[in-house]
Amino acid sequence: MTTAIIASLEKLLGGPRDGALLRYSLGNEWLKAGHPDQAADCFREAVKRDEKYSAAWKLLGKALADSGQTAEALAAYAQGIQIANEKGDIQAAKEMAVFARRLNKQADDGGLQFPSA
Repeated sequence: MTTAIIASLEKLLGGPRDGALLRYSLGNEWLKAGHPDQAADCFREAVKRDEKYSAAWKLLGKALADSGQTAEALAAYAQGIQIANEKGDIQAAKEMAVFARRLNKQADDGGLQFPSA
């Protein structure tokens, strides 16, 4: 089912409905399908189109973490927390802070530090 949804969403790319929400939705489907790299590309495009899209920042961090890009994931979470706090999206900021702390604990080098929300 997910592959059919991905195909349907991809048909909309480049059209009048192409925007942050479409890119977010497509990234979410790629994430569900177990393809975090493709998901991350979609979430990057979503936040490029709407930099204040807290949910897209959160899933960008998850996709990057799932693909083993720890430093990039922490950077996405940091940016997402800042944006979520600026727009008053406190729940999203708290969730990203929790995910970032967990990721920091898992980081091999221990040198990656992340400020809490």
